[in-house]
Amino acid sequence: MIILALFVGVSCGLAAVTLKLAILYIHRGLTSWFDGSMYNFLYLIYPGIGMLIAMLFVKYVVKDNIGHGVTKVLLAVSKNESKIKGHNMWSSMLASSVTIGFGGSVGAEAPIVYTGAAIGSNVARYMGLSYKNMTILLGCGAAGAVAGIFKAPLAGVLFTLEILLFNISMSSILPLLLSTISATVISYACLGDKPPFECSLTPFALGNIPYYLILGLFSAMCSVYFTRTTLWLEDKIKSIRKPFVRWVMAAGCLGLLIYLFPPLFGEGYEYLHEMLNGGTIDLEGQTILAFCLRKAWLVPVFFMVVLLLKVFSMSFTNAGGGVGGTFGPTLFIGALAGFVVSRTINLIGGAPVVPEQNFVLVGMAGLMAGVMQAPMTAIFLIADMTGGYELLIPLILTSTVSYAVTRSVELYSIYTKRIAKKGELLTHDSDQAVLTLLKTSEVIESDFLTVRIDATLRDLVEKVSQSKRNIFPVVDSRNHFQGYVSLEDIRRDMFKYELYDTLHVYNFMRSAPAYVYVDEKMDSVMRKFEQTGAWNLPVVDAERTYVGFVSKSKIFSAYREQLKQVSHD
Repeated sequence: MIILALFVGVSCGLAAVTLKLAILYIHRGLTSWFDGSMYNFLYLIYPGIGMLIAMLFVKYVVKDNIGHGVTKVLLAVSKNESKIKGHNMWSSMLASSVTIGFGGSVGAEAPIVYTGAAIGSNVARYMGLSYKNMTILLGCGAAGAVAGIFKAPLAGVLFTLEILLFNISMSSILPLLLSTISATVISYACLGDKPPFECSLTPFALGNIPYYLILGLFSAMCSVYFTRTTLWLEDKIKSIRKPFVRWVMAAGCLGLLIYLFPPLFGEGYEYLHEMLNGGTIDLEGQTILAFCLRKAWLVPVFFMVVLLLKVFSMSFTNAGGGVGGTFGPTLFIGALAGFVVSRTINLIGGAPVVPEQNFVLVGMAGLMAGVMQAPMTAIFLIADMTGGYELLIPLILTSTVSYAVTRSVELYSIYTKRIAKKGELLTHDSDQAVLTLLKTSEVIESDFLTVRIDATLRDLVEKVSQSKRNIFPVVDSRNHFQGYVSLEDIRRDMFKYELYDTLHVYNFMRSAPAYVYVDEKMDSVMRKFEQTGAWNLPVVDAERTYVGFVSKSKIFSAYREQLKQVSHD
């Protein structure tokens, strides 16, 4: 496992470097040659072209849905035994590099997490590892991807523990650490030793604590807006069934937004760098709205509008055919939130009261803590990739407030909300995790001999002589379940030969206290056992065709086996 973790870490580090450089070179190739307002119309068409290329690539080459990478990883762990298709080791990288390089308003982090997880999963599958070890290597891949793209080894481990892996022991953290360290070393070797977001900060002042509390509350509000608006808008756009029509609508809206608000182009990290270093963002000649930045009070208003519209531009990109994640936009919106709060405080005070670059940095952590509901990841990721450990107190304070307030309104993160509604989310609760992993189809017993509802007692006794079970499902001519007969029900009459041709199965049949469906979630099945007090329940399909029975003893046995798999001791 140690050797494999190192191999996965190096591979993920190389993948992260490749993705970053691909986006950079595509972006430069498309934008470095023009400057000035006469070429601004290209903002209207570049993002749409990138989305179209990605959409055609996914539809005709990959032929699989590769969007929302972090959510897909969670589903792989909970529903597919941590197995991820091999093409995800490269397809997400290729599609997202084109999407973002052409100006799609999404992040590269979720695609690289999906890529890293796929590398770990496929290495484990090739080596024939168990579900437990495959899940650990999948986590190593995801952790290495985060560490590689942000040069943040500790954040990579925390990301995996908080968001991806539901239950892991201390001994299993060693592979994660080795994976993140090796990925980070590769990233430093290829991209230099500077942090991704180098910034100039001022020392933390205790007097600014109330303002950081305000930032935490504002971050929570933005987090709820981010999560709900994103999921709602993507569902609305994807309700347009024709892909080309959906692309035209999304590309048109995205191009217009970027034309009016250039910071929405691509990841927007160049503007983030300016804010982190206390610079002034100048949009003269880039947009007709540049006059807003000439008036002091219009500056926070302008960037508040950009903050609100970033969610729309991101959703248009993803729903319109592009491939990208919400990780990058979360950082961008968090930075804007910190800037808007600090600039507003300074304007009210009439003079610089709080250091704006500090608030930009802390705001990034606040949004991450709320949107992803991963406060530890937020704190140490921002500190790692900016070198901002001197602001650890405000990072903790703002992230904690944002997480607590958001959690009180939204129980699930943007990654888990949809799959939690379907009952497919693994949690840190081992009992719930095991029930999520157990599939009803795997515990069905089908060795019961069926009898027709109009069969005679003679026919039934013959079935008894052939069966090893004491329950006999009763079906009609179309194999639809009608009830069941137990050996106890016929014991009194089965030796009365004179009744063999006069009594029929329906004279002995009982109704089932509840039905279990083939695709039913295991926690629902367990509730039915608890409510009915039954020891066995029949399993039917959607048309009530008989399939088999499930028993408590079979489920308990499968539960024990599954618990061994999820316990990483």
